[in-house]
Formats: sequence, C-alpha cells, structure tokens
Amino acid sequence: MSHEIFNADVTDWFASRPSREFHLSFVDPPFNQGKEYKYLDDNMPHGKYWEWIENVLSEIRKHTADGGAVYFMQREKNAEFVLSALRKTGWTFQNLVIWRKRTSAVPVAGRFGKQYQVIAYAIKGSRPRVFNRLRIDPPLPPEYKYKRDTGVFVTDVWDDIRELTSGYFAGNEAVRKKNGQRFHKQQSPITLLLRIILSSSRVGDTVLDPFAGSGTTLVVAEQLRRISVGIDIDPENVRLIEKRLIEARTADDVSRHLKYYRYTEDIAGVAGFVSTAEPSAESL
Repeated sequence: MSHEIFNADVTDWFASRPSREFHLSFVDPPFNQGKEYKYLDDNMPHGKYWEWIENVLSEIRKHTADGGAVYFMQREKNAEFVLSALRKTGWTFQNLVIWRKRTSAVPVAGRFGKQYQVIAYAIKGSRPRVFNRLRIDPPLPPEYKYKRDTGVFVTDVWDDIRELTSGYFAGNEAVRKKNGQRFHKQQSPITLLLRIILSSSRVGDTVLDPFAGSGTTLVVAEQLRRISVGIDIDPENVRLIEKRLIEARTADDVSRHLKYYRYTEDIAGVAGFVSTAEPSAESL
C-alpha cells in the first residue's frame, strides 16, 4: 500500500494542504506534562493546550469521510476534557475505552494509583461507516469451568495489550538507538494499533496519525493494506518512521498476532491477508 510522511507542525499542515479524505484517525498528542521536546512546548497553559487540541480535532473532522472514526488517547485525569473537546468539535461519542496497563500502578498522593489511559472512540455523523466486531481468544479466566469455543467480543476495557513504556517490558519491539536507549519513550505497541485499525477501517481506507511519533500507526496500516498519512514536527521521528517502513523488523510483524482474532467473522478480509501464525505471548 502507499504511505506519506510529513515533517510539519500539524496545524500548519492542515492550513496548507489541499482537501483530502480520511477514514480513521489515531490521535495521541503530547499530554502537556512538561516533558522536553525539541520542537514543541509541552508546558502550555491549560486553556491554550485544549484550544490547540480542539483545533486539531476540528480539522481532522473536516477532512474525515461521513461515518469515519477518531480514536483520541489521553491521560486518565483528562477524560472530562477529552469528551468536551470531541463534543465541541462536532464528533459523535461512541465509547470511552479503558486501556489498562499491565505493569504496576503508579502511586499518587491523595488518590488511587493510576493504571490506565483513556481512548475516546468517536465518529463523524450519526452512525459508523464501518465497525468490525472483533472476537479475541484470551486465556480462560480461572473462575471459568469450560473452554470457550468461539472466543469473546472485544469490550471497552482493553487489559490484554501490554504497553511498551515500562523497562524490560518494552522488549524487542521498542526501537532503540545504538547506545541501547529507547528512541521514543512513548512508542505505542503494535497490538494497540492493530486493534484500532481492524475495528474501524477496511482494506484500502486512509488512516491518519497527526502526531506520528515512532510511526507505529503507519507500520501497522501498511501491513493491513491501508493507505496511511503521518505528520510529525520532529525530523528525527520522520527519519525513524521512514526507516521502519523500509526495513521491516520481525518485532513489527502483525501477522503473528492475527490468530488471536481468529474467531472474528471474515478476519482474513478485515485484515487484508490470511495468517497461520501462532498467537504472540504479548497478545495474551
């Protein structure tokens, strides 16, 4: 399939590009936590940050096909602002997905430790253009007496996808520099984008990632025969994405995860190819 990668500020990109149509967008912006980025202020005043996010969401919706989807990921403490931003920019809210992290909860003074991120799923219009009801085959819970014959449907709690941001759990999938350090500490796992793209797109659709980062969205979309567009303000990230797309890594191969979805109706058609791979331990 085809892909395009742009080294640009996302706001400037939308202002200068001719009209085009997207079918699915994955929005994982910087969380305004005061992290050091070379080309972005990650410590904006609260109101300015959310005004910026709303502008991005509005532009994405303007260029989204009727019924097209957006998946907007954020910190759990920002859930109310996520829903408000989607409402203000005209999106129709569908689900608030809880992505439960598999590592230990982070201690927080005065409140419960945090162990999840939110991913808001919304669409343009009143009904989704496409939504594939995925069935997965997770390990049988200890309280279950009998084995399931056809798996279970994916719900709005995703507790079977391991994050890559915690030490050795990053494994071989994390892209590293020559000195062994992580290239991008917020790299999204292949299995997260696999689920999103399988759920809300068809073969041949166009997928947008306006904060492309390490390029996982484009890497997965390419293998699933979707067209992809990635935008990132950091030229080093853009070079990394280009390299990941040209030099295929075993750790980026999505086919090894598809048997986990084998009970999904027409999974071969949804994914764009047939896989006989065994399920990865990272998917279980």
